[in-house]
Amino acid sequence: MAFTDMINEMLANSGLYALLDLAPAWLALDLRQLVFVFATPLFIGVALWEYRRIRNDPARMDGREAVRNFMLGAGYQMTELLFAGLIAFPLYTLAYHYRLFDPSLTWGMVLLTFIGVEFCFYWMHRSSHRIRWFWAAHVVHHSSHRMNFTTAMRQNATNIFNGGWLFYVPLALLGLNPVWIGTAFALSLVYQFFIHTTLVDKLHPAIEFVFNTPSHHRMHHGKNPGCIDRNYGGVLIIWDRLFGTFVEEQDKDSIEYGITRPPPKDDLVTLWTHEYQDMFRDMVSSEGRGGLWRRLQHLWRAPEWRRD
Repeated sequence: MAFTDMINEMLANSGLYALLDLAPAWLALDLRQLVFVFATPLFIGVALWEYRRIRNDPARMDGREAVRNFMLGAGYQMTELLFAGLIAFPLYTLAYHYRLFDPSLTWGMVLLTFIGVEFCFYWMHRSSHRIRWFWAAHVVHHSSHRMNFTTAMRQNATNIFNGGWLFYVPLALLGLNPVWIGTAFALSLVYQFFIHTTLVDKLHPAIEFVFNTPSHHRMHHGKNPGCIDRNYGGVLIIWDRLFGTFVEEQDKDSIEYGITRPPPKDDLVTLWTHEYQDMFRDMVSSEGRGGLWRRLQHLWRAPEWRRD
């Protein structure tokens, strides 16, 4: 008996296979989650390499914050795994069932899926900065005043609940399989991990023209007036060039990272919820004019919008 057969026999006798068969499809560890599972050791290794390079520079690295960033990333992955199927899976299933086209899976369709996901990511990301409801979840990613690989892990555990995934549903309606949409999205996030660093200078001009790079993304994380709401792209920067949101990095040492209204504390719950609290506080505040409809506009207006 081959060793792999021995492993299968052991697992079969354990009842694990039968248990997995009972699990609903949305709870299965899909390809998107597998991408993150296999990428995590690489993330940790690269982050440790960077930590050794800049650990003596408190302006660029703080060990306690780095650990907290990974905890934020773990919370994000946990809620995605547990709730994405319950919340997003049904709508993606319906959209794909009533799809307008039925394309075959070819290399051309793989490329089209990648481009479609990148296009949707641009508008999802742009909306996450300009619509306060989405910003309330995204703000945790920008709330560090340091830029390093662990900053990429600063994600909000509430992401699945605030509906950013809705931007990708039209792709399923067009006939792109949700499994491959999710996989392309996961691979895009893996790529974006590597552009959160100050250790890489500008790359070849041809690369800088087409792709999102550490140089472009440093500007995106800056809170300087010329940096805010710029360079939204995921893997590609061409959408920013097309839609007028691109800005070139001039001097990386002059960039101040973070947000203009820092969170009051650095514990996980505060980082996850502080902007939601501020948003609802603004809605019920007596300051500013207008009735219920104007108060509700805090949900979809820009983060800096005020009723007065």
